[in-house]
Amino acid sequence: MHVSVCQIELRLPENQSLKGKRQVIKSIITRLQNKFKVSVAEVDNQDLWQLATLGVACVSNHRRHADETLANVVKFVVQNYPDVELLSSEIETFP
Repeated sequence: MHVSVCQIELRLPENQSLKGKRQVIKSIITRLQNKFKVSVAEVDNQDLWQLATLGVACVSNHRRHADETLANVVKFVVQNYPDVELLSSEIETFP
């Protein structure tokens, strides 16, 4: 069994409030959960209305599959949310 985790830091430059941020982040989280069957949560910067940090986890019996899934998660966010700027992403896998 392999567990891969990814930390994604995002900037929402067009956002003007925490309510607006919650709408965008909730949309991202729901779409990622439905499309990739991963666990997703906002893990940091909850009180900042232009920054968000998401934690994403994937469990698989193959390391390569888990890593590819999380790489595709990052690509999906970049491609489908052009108003959101990707600041950084880190993927780490545990056997």
